[in-house]
This record gives sequence, structure tokens and C-alpha cells, in this order.
Amino acid sequence: MPMAADLDIIIVNWNSGIQLRDCLLSIRDYGAGQVRQIIVVDNASVDHSLNEIECVAHPVPTRVIYNTENKGFARACNQGAELSQSKYLLFLNPDARLLNSSLSAPLAFLNQKEHSNVGICGIQLIDETGQICRTCSRFPSSLRFAFQALGLSKFPRLQSWNHQMVEWDHSATLEVDQVIGAFFFVRADLFHALNGFDELFFVYFEEVDFSYRARKAGYRSVYLADAEAFHAGGGTSQQVKDVRLFYSLRSRLLYGFKHFSLSQVVLLLVVTLLIEPVSRAIFSLARGGIEDLRNTLNAYRMLGNDLGFILKQGLRLS
Repeated sequence: MPMAADLDIIIVNWNSGIQLRDCLLSIRDYGAGQVRQIIVVDNASVDHSLNEIECVAHPVPTRVIYNTENKGFARACNQGAELSQSKYLLFLNPDARLLNSSLSAPLAFLNQKEHSNVGICGIQLIDETGQICRTCSRFPSSLRFAFQALGLSKFPRLQSWNHQMVEWDHSATLEVDQVIGAFFFVRADLFHALNGFDELFFVYFEEVDFSYRARKAGYRSVYLADAEAFHAGGGTSQQVKDVRLFYSLRSRLLYGFKHFSLSQVVLLLVVTLLIEPVSRAIFSLARGGIEDLRNTLNAYRMLGNDLGFILKQGLRLS
């Protein structure tokens, strides 16, 4: 028997095209009776992807927030959460699609009394080849970033120094530091108590920061292996690879200023600004040729142009 609807799904859309329609169709097919409302927050898309909403005859009430500019992922998520009065929130990427147990399993898990201190749930995400994606991560540290920048975490015996838990096959339910933001199932009271995602993170690391703050508040994150959803991966950010890398590096530095000690921040700055540009340039040229190298160099150019803002915010955070 399906549970009473006490869940709102928040989807941030930015030029997602037909992926948004497929995502909404999957909620129609697998979320009926479990979802109170769908909230789509559009970050000034120009691809007419919002027209896809009209193509879906949906039994679940759907609300749309139209931003006239791209306010970033964290801000858009918070906008959606502000309209919710449900017990649970699911932040779902438009390049994801629900499957049969995607909602029922985390709902049942979080509703059990013995899991009252679990604040965040993730589930198995399957890619286009049917493989389980390695989506869970450890909380970052400056040493982990250094190992990754130098390529050391690629060695089998040093994979535990990778931020992402790439050495684990994700085939079993496990408590983890952080689940991926593409399917981020969270208790609404916890989300509101922590004032949602920190909007300092335009995109990337907002779920890492939230998960870390939730852990400090006494809540755990659990990855459920008995439920799955589809996730294409990369999403619309694949369209702008240089911008994607810039925001990833920018958010990494801001996260470090917010949560690391002074010595760790210094190491992070050395790694990010001096060591990693060289290693990334070499790997980019070897992997994708001149075009990939151009994207990498452009990302670091944007990072350099934004460094004053980052340092100013960093001093405020530290």
C-alpha cells in the first residue's frame, strides 16, 4: 500500500531540454501517491525546456519558479524548499529518472524510528550502460585534494585518498559522509534548521557543505543499495566544460576556507593554484587534445579573475 504523500520533489532546470520531460514522466510513472508536489525552479533557460512541462499530463501538482537570471544551483534549491511544507524533500537533477523503488525505499527507511538520526539518503544510480555509478564521497581534506592533484589517488593502494569512494562498488547499504546531490533525499526540518544550502556555492560543493553541517548537528547520511534510479551524469554542465571546471575549483576553495584550518587552506591554495594547473593541463592535452587543454586553461583564467572575490569571502569565512 503506497504511503501518504509527504514528499516534495525540487528540480532545478537550466537548459535541460528533453531530459526535464523524461524526468517528469518518471515521477508520473513511479511517484504517484508518494509525492505531494513537484517544484521546478528554472534558472533563466533559453532552450524552451520548460515547454516540456506542458507535454506531461501529470497527476502530481507542479509549480514553476521562473528566475530571470541564473541564480545558481544552491539558491534555486532553496527557492524551491521555501515553497514546501512536506516532511521530506528530494532534490532531483533533471538528467535523472526515477524507477520502481526510487522513492518508496528511502521513505520507508527514514520513517523507521531507529533511523531518526539519519537526515540524508541517497540511492543506487545507474548509468546508460546499466552500471552502478560510484556516487558517494568522503568529506574533503587538503591532503585528499593534494593526492588527487598529483594523480596519486589513482594508484589502487591509495584510492582511499580520493574524495570520491571510487574503490567501493556501491553494492551494499552503508553510512557514508556524503551522497551525490543528483538524488539528495533529506528531512525538511533538518534542511530548514540548517538554513538550506549555503548560497555562497553557486554550484558544486553545496551538498558537501550541507552534509558536513548535518553531521556536525548529529545527523547521518546513508546510501541505500536496495533502491535505484537512472542518472545520465554531467547534465547540462557538459555544455560548458570550462565554466564547469571553474565553478568546481571556486567552490572547492570556498569550502576549504569555510571548514579547513589555516595550514590546510594554505596547502589547498598551493595545490589548486600552482600544482594542479600543470597536472590538469598535461592530462587534458593527453586525454582530449587541444580543445580540452583550451577549456582547462580558460577555467583557470576565470579562477584567476575571480580570485579577489574568493579571498575576500574566504577571509570572512575563516
